[in-house]
Amino acid sequence: MTQASSEQKIIWLTQEAFDKLQAELDNLRGPVRSEVVARISAARDEGDLKENGGYHAAREEQGKTEARIRQLEDMLRRAEVGETPADNGVVEPGMTVTYKFAGDDEVETFLLGAREMEDTTEGVKVYSPQSPLGSAIIGKKKGDTVTYEAPNGKKLEVEIVDAVPYAG
Repeated sequence: MTQASSEQKIIWLTQEAFDKLQAELDNLRGPVRSEVVARISAARDEGDLKENGGYHAAREEQGKTEARIRQLEDMLRRAEVGETPADNGVVEPGMTVTYKFAGDDEVETFLLGAREMEDTTEGVKVYSPQSPLGSAIIGKKKGDTVTYEAPNGKKLEVEIVDAVPYAG
């Protein structure tokens, strides 16, 4: 197993983000799932399923709901909740990372964690460890310079200005 694949197994979440995702999962498993099943049943009772738009729409919604349930179950199973990483300047999930592009003085800051945390971090950007930048800087230290490939194929060089545990 490579380091990159083992890094992708753990999803770092704050307790607040974990609780929010758990509540969403509970809601989807309970009231939402029941409502969709009831709509499918009611539409099925209308007769001919081939031309029953309500039936097909409810079945499509059921597929999306079940997919989100599986996604949430997987994330929560792999979640590492609130374990603050060591304050040693090494980039890992749970760190607030400050970086700048080579030749630029302007710095940017983000939390390396699950993208689902973004609405619980009060304006702090969240990049996943699987993102191009996230995967390029994991294990690097303050002062290191890293080159990575952006989604558009362009090679970008960044310097890690700081990496400290998230204090959200």
